[in-house]
Amino acid sequence: MAKIEVYLPPMGEGIIEATLTKWIKKEGEKVEEDESIVEVATDKVDSEIPSPADGILAKVFFNEGDVPKVGDVIAIITTEGDTVSKDESDKINAPAPEINTFATPDKSIIETENDDDSPNTVGSRTPTGKFLSPLVRNIANSENISLVELDAISGSGQDGRITKQDVLLYVDNRGKSDLGIRVPKSMNDPVSKGESLVKADPLPIKSAPITVGDGDQIIEMDRMRKLIADHMVKSVQISPHVTSFVEADVTDLVNWRNTHKDEFQKREGEKITFTPIFIEAAARALRDFPNVNVSVDGSKIILKRNINIGMATALPNGNLIVPVIKNADRLNLVGLARSVNDLAVRARKAKLLPDEIQGGTFTITNFGSFDNITGTPIINQPEVAILGVGAIKKKPAVVETPQGDFIGIRHIMVLSLSYDHRVVDGALGGQFLKRISDYLENWNMDRKA
Repeated sequence: MAKIEVYLPPMGEGIIEATLTKWIKKEGEKVEEDESIVEVATDKVDSEIPSPADGILAKVFFNEGDVPKVGDVIAIITTEGDTVSKDESDKINAPAPEINTFATPDKSIIETENDDDSPNTVGSRTPTGKFLSPLVRNIANSENISLVELDAISGSGQDGRITKQDVLLYVDNRGKSDLGIRVPKSMNDPVSKGESLVKADPLPIKSAPITVGDGDQIIEMDRMRKLIADHMVKSVQISPHVTSFVEADVTDLVNWRNTHKDEFQKREGEKITFTPIFIEAAARALRDFPNVNVSVDGSKIILKRNINIGMATALPNGNLIVPVIKNADRLNLVGLARSVNDLAVRARKAKLLPDEIQGGTFTITNFGSFDNITGTPIINQPEVAILGVGAIKKKPAVVETPQGDFIGIRHIMVLSLSYDHRVVDGALGGQFLKRISDYLENWNMDRKA
């Protein structure tokens, strides 16, 4: 007989909580070891928590929609007919200090419950009703950030919730720029008189009014679609996008793949698509042009040591996710093919781990999957460039030879590169894109698969 506690496990670096979106199993139901019992969601990815043992789901401590912290006991599995008493439930759910489990605890970021009515503390909600977690309130108190200031911050968390990163970013940029909306430190400080003014994020741009007509259907965005929408809008607001295009003659590459794909699958047990080949070319080009493998932090450029390439993957529900191949430049073509196939399959089955969609330094999106010739992709923040690969089409083209030029039927594709003009100028972006094209065009036909 045993009572086994089910904890909310670590969900990736910097993630301290998750939303319980659906209990797959109900209280009193039998569960088997490794059988999924609950679906959880973070700002990064949706995943499932498996049962640690065979038994009965005797008690759940959080409802759907609740947001437990990493390390919280979310349920108890019992074996041999054990039950969970009220005293045990109360003990498990007793409040405890909540800390960031992914960093050395610091007094400025330890989460403690504050008495909303006590002096010099920030309450749990802003004047307009935005929820503030204990961690956010603690930071606000230590940095003397008022509720009015917090109200002006645009939250990046679920449903617009203000996260720790939002507050720390606000603190870092407080008073540094003339951009933004000027707000008072308190409700009694009039903006019109210019007294005690501080900086805040600009108000979000509102869409034009929409008229809903008879027969129109209103569909609420799901959680992932909201995150994608917010991520895309912020990317355009953050990065001045420029897109360059180049045509690539990939006839030799296509012929090589057609020659070796059956042998490759028989030997390795994996299909070889064009995606790992594109990733290999991009990784080589990033080694040649390391200033594209960067992120921007204010006026600082962070040169990334590792080359981690994300591949945008369409999901069956119409949403999008970007699993990341870490250290892609260190993998051979076999390793890349295995990683691509594994991540793509698990992405479509919602089986990705949070760490597998984090840490990207460059992204590739394949317009050719839907027979599109090209597109202008949006940068996946905090990266500074994204490669779009179009469909490979047979086209008449001029072929240059020592004996003269002639018109031939060639396999042609368009590559597009969107880049952040704050740090990547046209020369660097154009040279980098051309280098990827060169690697694909000058394919070694004698290469072993």
